[in-house]
Order: sequence, then structure tokens, then C-alpha cells
Amino acid sequence: MDAGPKRNFYIGECLHGSWGVRELQRQIASHYYERTLLSKNKDKLSAITQAKAEKLTAEEIIRNPYVFEFAGLKSREAMMESDMEDALLTRLQDFLLELGRGFCFEARQKRILIGGEHFFVDLVFYHRILKCHVLIELKTDSFKHEHLGQLNTYVNWYKKNEAAAGDNPPIGILLCTKKNHALVEYARAGIDNQLFISKYQLVLPGKDEIAAFFKETAH
Repeated sequence: MDAGPKRNFYIGECLHGSWGVRELQRQIASHYYERTLLSKNKDKLSAITQAKAEKLTAEEIIRNPYVFEFAGLKSREAMMESDMEDALLTRLQDFLLELGRGFCFEARQKRILIGGEHFFVDLVFYHRILKCHVLIELKTDSFKHEHLGQLNTYVNWYKKNEAAAGDNPPIGILLCTKKNHALVEYARAGIDNQLFISKYQLVLPGKDEIAAFFKETAH
């Protein structure tokens, strides 16, 4: 059997149904393609299958780490968060590709009013698959627990003031240069909102760095 039509069929169904890897594997194992070929009512079978399929979750969509090599930034002592925003938004298309499928840009430095004080969310997106706002905070240093409190505040504000009918609760992504996994675990404890802490790199590691990493993890 020619693998081309079968592969294209599953690609189309994945895009249509926002399937993750696990759901794709399950459908292949159930011979969904072959059952479709034999079905007299292909549209009905597709509708039933898509209704029962597991959709992509936020955990599957949010990447870690992100690599912003395309931004053309060089490491330097005094890089401001605004420098990062400028570079990323100058190359918005590449930035969206690195974020992954479904992100639609809405605002930069979105001003919100809380108790008479103005605050600014670095980047705001709407995710058409998850059907929710995604708030991104950029930090030019390692993760600190107060960063998460700030992001959680913005997510709570968006949940109350910006969510439209049919929207899912907003998601927060904190981009930082380093993660202390133990600190992240304690900082996230007791928080109901979906908050993700992802590392970002300005350049991909070199061949020697990769070789050293695998040598270290082999022991």
C-alpha cells in the first residue's frame, strides 16, 4: 500500500482534531485509515472519531526550552527585557513558529488596571486550539518565585476581565534563562491557574556542548 495517502490522511485528521502524539498513535493502532476506506459514511465516522478523540493539552503545546536564535541577539551584560521584546516582535513570524501551532498575536505591553494602579503584560496571544488567552512574561535572568506571583496576578485579571463566552481559562508562560526545578515546584504549589515556566536560549548549543552533555548524563 502506498504510504503517501495514509500519511496525508492522518496529517489532515491531526490538524482538524488538534490531536497529540498519543491520540495519533491510538488511531493508527485502531486502523482508523483502513476503517475509513471501508466505511460507507466516511463523514459520520470522522465526526464520531473526532468527538471521542483526546485533544492537545496545554502541557503538550507549551515547549521547554524555546530557542530564539532567529532573533539575532548576542549575549551581553545589560540586555533589557524590552530588547528581547523588540527582537522577537521584529521577527514575529519566526517567533510564532518557535512557540508552536495555534498562537495568534494580540498585544505587546498590554496595560491593565488593578486597584487604581497600571501594570503591563509583556506579550498577549490568543490560542485558537486551546481557545484561551496566553500571557507571556519575559525575564532576562533566572527564575524567581516573585516572577510567578506577578504572572499569576495577570492571569487572574484576564480570567475575570477579558475572557469571552466560550473561552477557557487563560494560561501564563514565564520565559527565563534558567530554572531551579525545586524552586519552581514550591512556587507553583497551591496555584490553580495553568502557569508554565520555560527556559529560552538565544543560540543553539554547539556540537562540543552537546557531546559534553551526553557524556555527563551517561554516568
